[in-house]
Amino acid sequence: MPVEFLSDGEAAAYGRFSGAPSQAELERFFYLDDADRALIAERRGTHARPGFALQLTTARYVGRFLTDPLDVPDEVLVHLGEQLGIEDVSQINQYTERRSTPFEHQDVIRKAYELKEFSQAEADFIVWAGARAWNTGDGKKTIFYDGVTWLRTNKVLLPGVTTLARLVARVRDEATDRLYDTLRGVLSPRQRVILEMLLEVPEGRRASDLERWRKGPAAPSGRNLEKALELAAEILGVGLGAMPLPPEVPHRRMVDLARYGTQATATALRRHGPSRQLATLLATVIYLEGKAVDDCLEMLDLLVTTELVGKAETATDKERVRQHPKLAKHSATLAAAVETLLEVTDLRLDQVWEAIDAIVPRRELREAVAAVTEMVPPSDADADGEMRALLASRIATVSGFLKTLTTVIEFGANAEGTRALAAMKQLPRLLDGRKKKVTEADIDPELVTGSWKRLVFKSLPNGSTVDKNAYTMCVLTQFHRHLKRRDVYAEASARWRDPRGQLLDGAKWEAAKGPALVDLQLPEDPGRLLAEHALVLHLALNDVAAGQGRTVWM
Repeated sequence: MPVEFLSDGEAAAYGRFSGAPSQAELERFFYLDDADRALIAERRGTHARPGFALQLTTARYVGRFLTDPLDVPDEVLVHLGEQLGIEDVSQINQYTERRSTPFEHQDVIRKAYELKEFSQAEADFIVWAGARAWNTGDGKKTIFYDGVTWLRTNKVLLPGVTTLARLVARVRDEATDRLYDTLRGVLSPRQRVILEMLLEVPEGRRASDLERWRKGPAAPSGRNLEKALELAAEILGVGLGAMPLPPEVPHRRMVDLARYGTQATATALRRHGPSRQLATLLATVIYLEGKAVDDCLEMLDLLVTTELVGKAETATDKERVRQHPKLAKHSATLAAAVETLLEVTDLRLDQVWEAIDAIVPRRELREAVAAVTEMVPPSDADADGEMRALLASRIATVSGFLKTLTTVIEFGANAEGTRALAAMKQLPRLLDGRKKKVTEADIDPELVTGSWKRLVFKSLPNGSTVDKNAYTMCVLTQFHRHLKRRDVYAEASARWRDPRGQLLDGAKWEAAKGPALVDLQLPEDPGRLLAEHALVLHLALNDVAAGQGRTVWM
């Protein structure tokens, strides 16, 4: 076995026939076009022509010349013989009697089809494999097989399996070590100590800080959100997320390191060398910072959507259903009185009242008017008025976490969400128990719209002209709406961040561009690539029009 990441079967199948080609493979790789036939016709002897054709098509199929050119399935010989008009393909056994003939033919094939030996392309292959390993972190086996594709696409004859496998393993290990060293190098001595301490179990506790930080969120509630914010403040306090990382380090590699760091035990992480351990912990803590913020904002989303707005809407609907029979009864009373009023004509006011009293007693009529007025919202109120009034009564659920939310998590906003975010940042001051009186000067009146106006602006016994609880809920619901639309966003978050902020530009793009283009095999100027594709398409259309196929080396 050449290297540990290839099985015996995989190594044995490399650059050889693993079995008889399918009919489709015979027609694709072992088809002799006009250029092939012209070269074959230059060979002399009934065994030289099929031998040359065999080496040509074999190299096209397996990517290299075989040590024994005749070590191919019988189906290949028969298929080539039919195209060359050779009935007795056993004549090809004479092809290797003269030892130099196969090698001479290989030289001709290399020159005619511009095939390169691996030594000629090794430097370019190392650059490609290094960029691939650096950008993706793919395993050695994946890079090996994609490397085979890269070599064949570039018409490079495959080297020995051990040569290629060892080269891929070396390049991949070098890229991985460079990643670890690069990430370790950005850490200060103090940060290294902090990260190493995360693997230790503090006295009086059962688990390390890393284990504690990796726990998932609890059920959505105001108190649990307060605890989640406390944990987020602890993790964000390390300050690694705000630290500028080398722009050449791909985000995907950080994600892969963090994925391993969130699953591995502290014991396993301690076994790694210093560079890998610190690089893994750095990526893991940066991920945990984003996860802690995500957990807080997702809990906030669930709390507002289900516990606050959802339950308030349910309670409002239930109350409307409960009041419906009473509303129907009093409405019927008023309808009877109005109907009587519409029917009478040319009567004095006292006679009208006598007619109404005969149908509905005046006392019942007053009760019906008062009840309908209480149950039916004012004409200028929106449909959410009752639900919002219930929200304002649940201030105790949110007052705790609102005092720390915008201080623990750093938010940004676009033009649409700026006012809501500014008002949200002012809530801790308004919710301070020492501030009893709140006036319009303390709030942003532009945010108070619809039925919130009736709930927010009113005189209270303490002399305040603003209902602090209603205004708090008004700001919270608008902040939540803008957060859902990403008008307000959290930079440290993975899910709730500004989508535009994830685009690479400036120094980050310049650092990532080179390895990315090499890995993807794309030129910096798309014009040349498009021109090449246009030429390939043009040639393919010409071949189709001419009714003949063009052979390929892949």
